[in-house]
Amino acid sequence: MKPSLLIAPILLTSSFNLHAHGAVTPQSINTSELPQLGEEWIEENPYRKETGETLKSIIELGASAYNQNCARCHGLEGISGGIAPDLRFLTPDFDGDEWYGYRVQNGAVRNGAVYMPKMTEHLSQEALWSIKTWLESISEDI
Repeated sequence: MKPSLLIAPILLTSSFNLHAHGAVTPQSINTSELPQLGEEWIEENPYRKETGETLKSIIELGASAYNQNCARCHGLEGISGGIAPDLRFLTPDFDGDEWYGYRVQNGAVRNGAVYMPKMTEHLSQEALWSIKTWLESISEDI
């Protein structure tokens, strides 16, 4: 067998794996079915008080938005593999909301390197608070 026939499958497999992750640009989320929050950032999770079908819709959208925009760094189901904080441990009180709001508005930059983009530049407040609501629904008790 020719050596070039053995190398070709290796090269094809290698090049496929290099592109397997796809784009890392945040993906927009349709939040038209959620209660609208306005332009100005709200300091506490406004969806925490919702109940019934509305809460169910918020949590479902939050799970989808998380999987599309956060899981690649923070892990599937919010379980971090070590690259970024484990978001299941965010507390639902004001301090947790304050930290979350600060981080999604400002991102994370260390020594000039962007570790997390400013998510408010890509996602609406409704999408971001729905993610937080979903995270609270799967949160681990500390």
